[in-house]
Amino acid sequence: MPDASDMEYKVVFAALKKVCEDNLAVLGGPSDLPYGAVAKRLVTCMRQIQEHCRALEPVVASFAAVFHHYDFDAQTPGNGYRTLVKVLLSCLLHIIHKGRYIASNYNGAFFRADHNVSEMEAYCVALRQLRALLHLAQRLINDNNHGELYCLQDKDLSNSFVQEYSSMHKACFYGRCLGFQFSPTLRPFLQTVVISMVTYGETYGKQQSGFGLAALSLLTSGKYVIDPELRGAEFERITQNLDMKFWKSFWNLTESGLLTGFSRISSSPVQVNFTLTVPPVTLRLPLASDPRLTATVSPPIAHWGPGPVNMRLISYEIREGQDSEELLAYSRTDPPPISASHFPWIQKQPRSPWLLIHFHGGGFVAQTSRSHENYLRTWSKELSVPILSVDYSLSPEAPFPRALEECFYAYCWALNNCHLLGSTAERVCLAGDSAGGNLCITVSMKAISSGIRVPDGIMAAYPATLLTTDASPSRLLTLIDPLLPLGVLAKCINAYAGTESQTAQPAVESGSLSSLGRDTAVLLGDLTQGASNWIQSFLDPMRTTGGARSLSSTPRGSPSNETRMTSTRTSATNCGSRTDYPEDFEPLRSECLAFIRPTSCPIIRNPFVSPVLAPNNLLRGLPPVHIVASALDALLDDSVMFAKKLRDMGQPVSLTVVEDLPHGFLSLLQLAKETEVAAGICVETMRKIFQQENPPSALRKRPKLEETYQSNNPSG
Repeated sequence: MPDASDMEYKVVFAALKKVCEDNLAVLGGPSDLPYGAVAKRLVTCMRQIQEHCRALEPVVASFAAVFHHYDFDAQTPGNGYRTLVKVLLSCLLHIIHKGRYIASNYNGAFFRADHNVSEMEAYCVALRQLRALLHLAQRLINDNNHGELYCLQDKDLSNSFVQEYSSMHKACFYGRCLGFQFSPTLRPFLQTVVISMVTYGETYGKQQSGFGLAALSLLTSGKYVIDPELRGAEFERITQNLDMKFWKSFWNLTESGLLTGFSRISSSPVQVNFTLTVPPVTLRLPLASDPRLTATVSPPIAHWGPGPVNMRLISYEIREGQDSEELLAYSRTDPPPISASHFPWIQKQPRSPWLLIHFHGGGFVAQTSRSHENYLRTWSKELSVPILSVDYSLSPEAPFPRALEECFYAYCWALNNCHLLGSTAERVCLAGDSAGGNLCITVSMKAISSGIRVPDGIMAAYPATLLTTDASPSRLLTLIDPLLPLGVLAKCINAYAGTESQTAQPAVESGSLSSLGRDTAVLLGDLTQGASNWIQSFLDPMRTTGGARSLSSTPRGSPSNETRMTSTRTSATNCGSRTDYPEDFEPLRSECLAFIRPTSCPIIRNPFVSPVLAPNNLLRGLPPVHIVASALDALLDDSVMFAKKLRDMGQPVSLTVVEDLPHGFLSLLQLAKETEVAAGICVETMRKIFQQENPPSALRKRPKLEETYQSNNPSG
């Protein structure tokens, strides 16, 4: 009996065939039909869609027959092969919806002919590129071992795939088709991100103040709003050969006071939220095997010697110890946080038996705890737990192992000083997303190798467990993902590995009165220049066409333009790719070929960088690992393979795969119902870690934690 997925794709393909036939019947009617040039474009487009679908249906059938072999288990369907089919079907459903609208309204008085044909042409191009991705995925299934999602041994094959899909045309996925695979409620946000990035990229590097630069970016964004093809082409150009400084600069906009202010307004209010700077002093912790003995933990030293570690303490309620002079002495908040003693009407709560230690995401290169406050505040309220979030040093200025050293040191410091954080640390959970999920795992591995207490559980959201550009089916999604393109992934990996190291530069503060005055002084000039550029963007197309665009004009990326784009394929495929596509088929190639530096540095295969490559002895003894992944994330296969590895070792592990959300969904908490549900799964996972009856650290008899750590660290 066929399963649901088997039935689903058959229904979709049958519906698509009918839609194509209906449109061709309408468009093939009397010769006096309106929109003659548009009708010809639609006929060409529908016939190309028919051709792609005839080739794709047996391919999808072959995947549907085997992709269950690559799942974590029967109750957790999810892997890159399933995802590619899901994305393809989503594209086909959009074509079906648009095709039905065209067939029903083509002769209507208010039918927007040029708009609708441009939409259909864009999805036709997207379908062509997805067909190429499915062909590449077929190669992976044939060349990999049964049940394996990565070809870790065949470096030539991985490099071949990287070269192939990094040279393919991508602009169609960032224009009219942007975010078609995700929840509809997230598409306006994705459009905002892409438009923001391309406008920021246009003004980036100009000698202007931050305030003025933002104003100019805002005013130049108009042309990207009204011209999706221009937006897609520019986004592709930026991400093909990414400038790391630009990427860091753009995503660090999430640290701005304006955005974090909105985040604080929309998230749960908390009574404790301030930053700490812990000096680099040697710590002593009790051994897990015998608490009467101690292990020595040195402060972080990699690259520039001992240095302080920055953290943020968040607590929904003020608890014992959090207003102590001892803790406030570590505060780097200016002015210092006001202790609860100044507010006698606030009831101080006893120390929580739980402690949550958090490592933020950002590809190891961007963001801090500040830009992750929106969900940390909610976690603290819903779990009634104090949260210590670590602001580790970022790459490329601080490559591996600096971030790991700082996070491990923060973990050890928190165990020793839990009484200051409002906790007795009877249960300790590590939580992190993306790069932070990687650090949760590797900090626990360091705890095992150091012989100290391991946390009682790990909640890792969409973690990066393999920091290479090795090919996998889910990583083929880097061709279409606006939040994690291949150029970004490779740059972040190489930055963390130290192959793009830069001299550490002190942060430049821009919030002073003098800079504000400078900003105000140049704002008017920036507004004038920005407005001029914006108006110019409207006038240029009109000058070239003599007025409004003709209905028969050919937009960028349309099928009639494919010949010019495909003409670059010879240079692309001669760069080492050995992919043989079916006869009479070739994906479109990018006009701006990407240079993706291979992740060949030995550091990336260090088990403390890529834990999925760690030998079993380094993973044995890990606490229960609970992974929450997204079916549409390019790093999905990282989660599946790591969960399988732990399960096969007999280690406690769980995997939950949520649908229709992109990488980084925790930071999108307030944007959609689906992100709220996914964030709720993370919260319930951590609750189970805290409420488990026999956590790993409780299996060994030991004195009460607070007294043990204080007796081993009389100086604090």
